[in-house]
Amino acid sequence: MPGSANRPVGRRAFVLGATAAAGAALTGTAHAAGFGWTDDGSDYVVDTGAHLVFKVSKSTGDLTSLVYRGTEYQGYGGMNSHIESGLGASTVSIRQSGSTILVSVTHGTLRHYYAARNGENNVYLWTNKADTSVSATRYIVRVKKGAFLNDEPDSYTYAPTAIEASDVFRKSDGQTRSKHYSKRRVMDYDHIGWSAGGVGLWMVRSNHEKASGGPFYRSLLRHQSADGGGLYEILHYGQNQTEDQRFGLQGPYVIAFTDGGSPSSALFPGTLTTPWADSLGIPGYVPASGRGKVTGVGISGRNTAYPYTVGLASAAAQYWGSARSSDGYFSVPGVLPGTYTLTVFKGELAVYTTPVSVSAGGTTTLNTIAIPSSNDPSNANAIWRIGDWNGTPGGFKNADLMTYAHPSDARAAPWTGNVVIGNGETAAFPCYLWKDVNSGILVYFRLTAAQAAAAHTLRIGVTTAYANGRPQVTVNDAWTSAVPSPPTQPNTRSLTNGSYRGNNHTFTYSVPASAWKTDPSQYNVLRIDVVSGSGATGFLSAGTSVDAIDLLA
Repeated sequence: MPGSANRPVGRRAFVLGATAAAGAALTGTAHAAGFGWTDDGSDYVVDTGAHLVFKVSKSTGDLTSLVYRGTEYQGYGGMNSHIESGLGASTVSIRQSGSTILVSVTHGTLRHYYAARNGENNVYLWTNKADTSVSATRYIVRVKKGAFLNDEPDSYTYAPTAIEASDVFRKSDGQTRSKHYSKRRVMDYDHIGWSAGGVGLWMVRSNHEKASGGPFYRSLLRHQSADGGGLYEILHYGQNQTEDQRFGLQGPYVIAFTDGGSPSSALFPGTLTTPWADSLGIPGYVPASGRGKVTGVGISGRNTAYPYTVGLASAAAQYWGSARSSDGYFSVPGVLPGTYTLTVFKGELAVYTTPVSVSAGGTTTLNTIAIPSSNDPSNANAIWRIGDWNGTPGGFKNADLMTYAHPSDARAAPWTGNVVIGNGETAAFPCYLWKDVNSGILVYFRLTAAQAAAAHTLRIGVTTAYANGRPQVTVNDAWTSAVPSPPTQPNTRSLTNGSYRGNNHTFTYSVPASAWKTDPSQYNVLRIDVVSGSGATGFLSAGTSVDAIDLLA
């Protein structure tokens, strides 16, 4: 799957349905079938005029059939494809406008839409959620058993033994699997799916402007089980959310069939647009002419060892774009009019914010953004530092594995073990700390006589926490910090379901000179304990994810 580094700067990387050529490129060569729709009594039956025929229930708005090249792909466990886990009784209607068929679903305050285009093997979807009457905002494509059999190292549940919450499993070889282990952040993918036997089935993500969590959010993308598979478009979900959910029309996101290849971004320059939908009269739909753009000529004060991302966020919408590595130039198109907080992220760490306003049809151009040196904690002079400040646990022990495995996975290095500064300390320090697993880890370091004669500030940066887990520190058994207050963090599982993404927070401790050993040949010993009165046991005890630890000069 192409990552953000392979895509043009901007919000998305390809166009769907903008021209007949683009549609053919995504869907493969169409044949002269009978484009149109029929009513079979219980379902509206839509023939795309290509190789795809799908059905929508007239009573619930569920997608009850996906037949591609004569083969049924919809359905596992007796369930249909649908919003959330199914809306139930709904009002469903259909109409055809030239080369487009639109199915409209109404369930209370929620509106959902399916669209088909003549000659395309795609189902375009929009969802308009107005309030919390439907608990989450996700669409699940439920794929029948045996259609695509894989055992990838992420997002699959081929395993015999449930080890946590009936959604995390262990295989006989000790490897773990879960539908939660997406491995990718939202900004890292344009589509997700499977390919086998000359057929590709993909979920092409939307711009996520009405989603929540920003560009670094991780959530369900796909899974396989004994009963079949699922593809997801997650807009708001009760796992590790860092923002309040947004409401309004979201889309399009697309169920796309191909002849086995992926819907390659190389074939679709620009942003995800559906200009043919401008005239469909979908409430809340805003065409390109009603949107604006934010561009910046550059960003100075960057650490060029890291990628930088520019995010826009308000209570109503969110967007992001990558800053060019050479000079920090960025462009974020397709933005709804309004006032936003623009945030510059070094890796996933916010290092600059400013308000910006966007108008319909306009471009907001910003002069070079200068990141103050003090905004990047890496610029502080440190006696020693474990890791670096980038808003992620990258480089720490087990960090890479934890985005697609459970901490108990057989591939994980031991979570315990002490650390010596100057001896590969970052790779030796565990990315996560738990009260019931590895609390009390020791860090050994020496100080010069001059350093030991002064008080110093110790900093511990974290990226999320579970059950209010936070670090309390002790130095040489001579001084112990107060128990810090817990920062605001998501209240769901995180460390065990593939996500370290919460709210970045820095704990600071003023260590008095009396705590240090004055003999430069002796090691000072820092003990880090995880404290909390919440949580369970083991890997579900109170815990936290580490960004960086340093002792300032």
